[in-house]
Amino acid sequence: MLTTEQTNPVTSQIDTLATIEALQLINSEDRKVAEAIEKILPAVARAVDAIAERLEAGGRLIYIGTGTSGRLGVLDASECPPTFGVPPDLVQGVIAGGFEACYKAVEASEDDREAGAKDLQQRNLTAKDAVVGIAASGRTPYTIGAVEYARSIGALTVCITCNSDTELARAVEIPIEPIVGPEVIAGSTRLKSGTAQKLVLNMLSTMSMVRLGYVTGNRMTNMQPKNIKLRQRATGLVMDECGIDEQAAVLALEAARWDLRIAIVMQKTGVSIEVAKEALSQTGYTIGPAIEKLRNNK
Repeated sequence: MLTTEQTNPVTSQIDTLATIEALQLINSEDRKVAEAIEKILPAVARAVDAIAERLEAGGRLIYIGTGTSGRLGVLDASECPPTFGVPPDLVQGVIAGGFEACYKAVEASEDDREAGAKDLQQRNLTAKDAVVGIAASGRTPYTIGAVEYARSIGALTVCITCNSDTELARAVEIPIEPIVGPEVIAGSTRLKSGTAQKLVLNMLSTMSMVRLGYVTGNRMTNMQPKNIKLRQRATGLVMDECGIDEQAAVLALEAARWDLRIAIVMQKTGVSIEVAKEALSQTGYTIGPAIEKLRNNK
């Protein structure tokens, strides 16, 4: 039986325990997730480097899965544009059953092996792209069909599964297999398995964007300040990055029309908004190379 489907002896009496005791058991089981992730970091590193290489060459990162796994992929993809200032089609989440499955269970859709391939075909998948199949069980037909198609046309294929030596893992180039053990509630893979998948997805997207230059130090210098909270954050980032006070930071952002990237480049090089925009466009909107380019041209 799959590890994720086994009954957990530690929590076999959870329905008879006091609430605090049951929560302590859940918390204890959750600690095992980080330990499982630590063991597979070399595989995650391989995936990050391979994904970043594809993205740098003009490809896309596409997550695909069903149920909880698919929703987690959609969630991570949707966070990339506001966090890293990238186009919404650079990182995409595909879920079996379509948009409705993001908020409503569409369980039967996961059994259609051909549908996974068709959904990627509709995204015009190419050999430049990277596809990450997400399935806690590692045996979901929809997700297996998707990565098999992706690999057949030369796309990079990665998977995240919480069982070892699965059909999904055998179908991809880079399998990532955090083995978290039986769930607190038998078979409920939205728990430890879902947490493990979310942690791995965080690593894949975050470090890929770091490798592409969309983070300066540990600052989200490519984020899009589209509300009050984010404008306050952008102000703090400009203050820290450029060594200026709050008033000067706000003025710099206003001069850059609240584009954080342009504000930092203008502030550090003294160029106009037009010159800063041109330098950023030539360097893939990465701040460091844009600044270096302008300084070398002086």
